[in-house]
Amino acid sequence: MKNFGRILVAALALTISTSATLAADWTPPGPIKLLIAFRAGGGADTQARLVAEALEAKMGWKFIPEQVTGKGGLNMAVALKGAANDGTVIGMTVTETFGYNMAAAPKAGMKPSDFTGLTTTAGFQMGIVAPTSKGWTSFDDMIAAGTGGQQIRFGVMSPKLADLAYLLGKAQGVTLNIVSVKGGKAVMDGVNAGDLDVGFMAGIQAKGVAAGDLVNLASALSEPLIQTPDAPTLADLGVAFNADGQFVFMGPAGMPQEARSALTQAIAGAVTDDATKAGGFIKKAFGGAVVIKGTELDAMLQSNYDAAGALLKAASE
Repeated sequence: MKNFGRILVAALALTISTSATLAADWTPPGPIKLLIAFRAGGGADTQARLVAEALEAKMGWKFIPEQVTGKGGLNMAVALKGAANDGTVIGMTVTETFGYNMAAAPKAGMKPSDFTGLTTTAGFQMGIVAPTSKGWTSFDDMIAAGTGGQQIRFGVMSPKLADLAYLLGKAQGVTLNIVSVKGGKAVMDGVNAGDLDVGFMAGIQAKGVAAGDLVNLASALSEPLIQTPDAPTLADLGVAFNADGQFVFMGPAGMPQEARSALTQAIAGAVTDDATKAGGFIKKAFGGAVVIKGTELDAMLQSNYDAAGALLKAASE
């Protein structure tokens, strides 16, 4: 039994070593088209382009960024699914695309196994954020305003977040006026302009909170926000679901292992290195890199997809 254990460990070490060697030897057969599921100029788009810039500098690979936006990343996923799987086409979106969004759109006929997971880069600091000008210093203040007859205009940027906002209002006994907009920046702009009273923001609020212009009333995650650790979570507020998620790089299904390993290692290396613009940006904007890759990423995406049905059911009741 002891000998078998040694053999197993040796075989695992050989597999890892072989994979690393293959990754080191791999070079793309042409320029890499990077499909970005976010509007140009936002934090997510900036992150994707900085990662591409870092890989061009370090690896000598050529990247061609291309915006493919809409439908919560599903338009990008459609384009990625039909692309060449030799490493010359990859995409960047959020894990929600391969979980809730695919589960909510069965007619699209896509599931996580139709893609090759590369790596996540950063998590969201998703908060429920209001302007300090409202005078709300806590989530309870917002609910008190709502139960007192004030209409609460709640900005969201995805169907999943709309469902979470609905369940939050239901749990708190307040009917929220849920307003869908395109992107987190649009939520923040609406809140700052007074067109929205509160909304979900995924880290973009950090500067405003630090400056005292915005306040994190609650965390939309399964854990407290880094910047405002005392704010309650959705679980504390009676909602059994959350907005946990990460930015993620993906490829089409069937990508050769050497291409997958090389791309994964290169991207993960760029985002975890604070000396690169990509790593520095991620640390500043999102609190640091979150790298989930390989079989762990595959399992997480499938689990998110399988679990999405419970949220869809709860929000429909």
